[in-house]
Amino acid sequence: MKRLVLFILGLFVLIGIISASGAKEAKPLGSEENPIVWAFVPSSDTQKVVSGAKAMVDLLQKETGYFYKVLVPTEYGGAIEALASNPPSAHMASLNTFAYIIAAEKKVAKAELIAVRRGKTTYNGQIIARAGGGIKSLQDIKGKIFARVDPTSTTGWIIPSLMLRAARIDLEKDVKILDAGSHDGVVSAVYRGDADAGACFVDARTNIQKTNPDVMEKVVVIATTIDVPNDGIQFSPAMPEDMRKKIVSAMLKIAKTEEGKKALRQAYNWDDLEALGDSFYDPFRQILQSAGVNPASFVK
Repeated sequence: MKRLVLFILGLFVLIGIISASGAKEAKPLGSEENPIVWAFVPSSDTQKVVSGAKAMVDLLQKETGYFYKVLVPTEYGGAIEALASNPPSAHMASLNTFAYIIAAEKKVAKAELIAVRRGKTTYNGQIIARAGGGIKSLQDIKGKIFARVDPTSTTGWIIPSLMLRAARIDLEKDVKILDAGSHDGVVSAVYRGDADAGACFVDARTNIQKTNPDVMEKVVVIATTIDVPNDGIQFSPAMPEDMRKKIVSAMLKIAKTEEGKKALRQAYNWDDLEALGDSFYDPFRQILQSAGVNPASFVK
């Protein structure tokens, strides 16, 4: 009888352990134990982006009551992988245009908010060159070192690469590619002479002007791109709809406050946010399709 009692007690203890383990796994998304992960990919100075990102999630936590964690992948491919994992290791992301289109094709991201800069929801890229280096047109880039942000950067490679191809430059044979890692990095590489030319957003030169006052004279613009949709905030389809709507509403509210504007500018130079969804990217998709560009081919 004593053995039976001990067996039953042991069984209850085991059930309790299993239940506790299950309860731990079942912590709701947005709780302190299971925070919402927001992937921020640095487009300029990493420390500045991270600081702005942390300020944003702190404001968002106060507004929504949810807990958040900042994830900083080194490139957009890593952010897409985080959204695509099962379960997702990122629930929100700030992807650039091209990376979002790839993520949307993979059905791992849904656009909800678009950044506003200087009153516009679109921006342009530029191809730059070192002044006095003999590059005055795209054709002059043949045989040179060309700095790009990374293989999936919209204005830091994708659109400029189409422009170079249109100028009859073979990207495999006619140029040596230098991956600079950020738009600031591209400008710095051209400024230092590590690259002869490069691609970045308009006007990334001002980002290094404080430490390099003569950058506007030493680095010149030789071409600009078409209008490109701004980056923004996207969500994993796995996130509950009511949670997504609450965060979107909160971000729109935060973007109107002084604290919010400061955080947005610090992270990505955003001035405001606008509620625009996936269809906002359709005209840009049509441009890529007309150019015969397969977005998936740019991600290994």
